[in-house]
Amino acid sequence: MPPLDQLIAAVIKIVLVLGFILTAVPMIVWLERKVIADFQARVGPSRVGPFGLLQSFADGIKLVMKESIVPRDVDHLLYFAAPAAVIVAALSVIAVIPFGGDLNFNGQTYPLVIADLPIAVLFILALTSLGVYGIVLAGWSSNNKYSLLGGLRSAAQMLSYELPLGLSLVAGLMIASHKDPAGIFSLSLRQIVANQDGGLFTWAAFDWRFGFLGLIALIAFFICGVAETNRAPFDLAEAETELVAGFLTEYGGLKWAMFFLGEYAAMLNVSAIAIAVFLGGWHSPYPESWIAFVAPPGSIPYVLHSLLWFGLKIFAVLIFYIHLRASLPRIRYDRLMSFGWKTLMPVTLGLVLVIACILTAFHQQKPPAVLLTGYSASQTFPSAGPNPGGQPFNPAMPGGPADMGGPGGPGGPGGMGGPGGMGGLGGGLPPGAVTPGGPIGTPPAPRATPSPSTTPAAPRGGVIPGQN
Repeated sequence: MPPLDQLIAAVIKIVLVLGFILTAVPMIVWLERKVIADFQARVGPSRVGPFGLLQSFADGIKLVMKESIVPRDVDHLLYFAAPAAVIVAALSVIAVIPFGGDLNFNGQTYPLVIADLPIAVLFILALTSLGVYGIVLAGWSSNNKYSLLGGLRSAAQMLSYELPLGLSLVAGLMIASHKDPAGIFSLSLRQIVANQDGGLFTWAAFDWRFGFLGLIALIAFFICGVAETNRAPFDLAEAETELVAGFLTEYGGLKWAMFFLGEYAAMLNVSAIAIAVFLGGWHSPYPESWIAFVAPPGSIPYVLHSLLWFGLKIFAVLIFYIHLRASLPRIRYDRLMSFGWKTLMPVTLGLVLVIACILTAFHQQKPPAVLLTGYSASQTFPSAGPNPGGQPFNPAMPGGPADMGGPGGPGGPGGMGGPGGMGGLGGGLPPGAVTPGGPIGTPPAPRATPSPSTTPAAPRGGVIPGQN
């Protein structure tokens, strides 16, 4: 069981992160309305609170107080479970995304991430793929043809764009992991961010040693992220000109608000993942050694500095999200699917292959085989030769040095030498264990050398005299 201070720190981080998301989503809605109003020469929210800042909170109160109308023939269990599935999947992803540098306090190190999973990227991909179930179930359980069509559209769209999204992530992870001190392909977002410390050109998107291929991977990832979150111009699942409101047609009040809370939380998730993998996470675009005298690593000023840069990057990506909605029209569904399979899929697959070739050609000390598996050959298989230092194959079992086999016997004139002895196992066995080559840790017994008189040499191409 973890110490009490670690449990308290985990609870505090959970409360702060969830509180931030639940507060940030209404503010993102307000920001989107104000930015789009500026695009269209309008005022936007301006009446509730200063600059209309409280408008989204007023809308939330109205949605909570609205009457909940449920159609007669819906599947009640799935109808109510669908919005819950969407919001739970969206809120769970943020648990593995680091949002600041480590804090050293009272002799303890507290990383600013709720759960530092070694497989954080796989966890994120699993949860984002679960989000589609909520939308499909909402469309199917509503007993409405428009809702069902919207759910089917969303399922096909998300499945089509998950493949290039995963490949673009692999490309970014390969670039970010080549600096890993252990030389492995890390799936921990905290370690990936730590590998991008050193300034702008150490970020995966701007690493010049890979010809800025990381920037192409970032663009591909962001396009797939927009499609995964059903945002314009890829919001075909709720196209009001074709499907009334798509999978949302039969939802209202608080249930409708839960869907939109999940959508805007998913926007935050995509932005945070892009920042962690491609844009250096909480690191600043200048080397942090420049401010080490003011904000040494682990100090409170260092943590505040990292939170500031992470927040600025989140804000910039969200503004780009909003600009897309204000600028681009909704594309046709067949073109959406064609773009995913015929353009993004080959581009992201080619990125992975090209980056693997660059790693093989210019980073021989960390080949792609090690990057992709996380283990080198010496970690996976025991050495065939001596094992100085007694490094065991099984970490739980001490092993002695490997035993070498005895030399082969010399042959007679024109004959072949005898076979050499087999060596003992190097690791995983205690010293003194019996192996085919003798006890480990003892020299092998010498082999008897056959006499030329008892073993005559065979003439070339013939048989030994005296034998049939």
